[in-house]
Amino acid sequence: MTVVQPGEREGGAWVRRFHPAPEARTRLVCFPHAGGSATFYHPVSQAMSPAVDVLAIQYPGRQDRRSEPCVDDIAKLADLVVGELRPWADRPLAMFGHSMGASLAFEVARRLEADGVTATALFVSGRRAPTAFRDERVHLADDDRIIAELKRMSGTDAAVLGDEEILRMILPAVRADYRAAETYRYTPGPDVSCPIIAMTGDDDPQVTLDEARKWADHTSGGFDLQVYSGGHFFLTHHAAAVMRAMTDRIEGRSAVGD
Repeated sequence: MTVVQPGEREGGAWVRRFHPAPEARTRLVCFPHAGGSATFYHPVSQAMSPAVDVLAIQYPGRQDRRSEPCVDDIAKLADLVVGELRPWADRPLAMFGHSMGASLAFEVARRLEADGVTATALFVSGRRAPTAFRDERVHLADDDRIIAELKRMSGTDAAVLGDEEILRMILPAVRADYRAAETYRYTPGPDVSCPIIAMTGDDDPQVTLDEARKWADHTSGGFDLQVYSGGHFFLTHHAAAVMRAMTDRIEGRSAVGD
């Protein structure tokens, strides 16, 4: 496995490191939700540094990568991300993903473990387990229906939701992400051996508690379910508590089941 030198780690299309923490023992890799971008995790990076070195994944087709083709398949996206993360595995990696990002984080963790790199923890937020299937087809809907879905989930900045021109501009990436999330199918095989910590809102229309609990079936390393008040984007209202729970787990102050 090739490991890059510290001076070579800054920047890059896929991996964003907003607040480098070179002394941190662990890196936390954050995966955005459908329609999201790496900048969603800028506050997380700021808050958790220097205790944790936060890396945020930037998918193609948005912001400064808007001219690049979107990737609308979780498996393909996972293969690409794994290639970008290998150089960062010179210290332990934990992973956090919200919604679509949780499915992607799981698939990336599986691939890395098969390659000899086992995550220290996998935090999956706002997403049902891979085997908790729902037949969803929002990605096939017209633009107005997708915009309505964005507003229903409240996962997009209010200023963006009120700007029709910006909304239309980001729709190709949103549609591609919805297609990736909704067409994702779990492939039976080795899962992960790291602990999985599932986080969910108690009023999330996308995830029932039973669907969240099914994440336990995908690890041999222990499972914990943390339930917060709120809907699909509960984490925006509980950011401090979520980050505290992750930091405690990453730094060994809490264990699965605590």
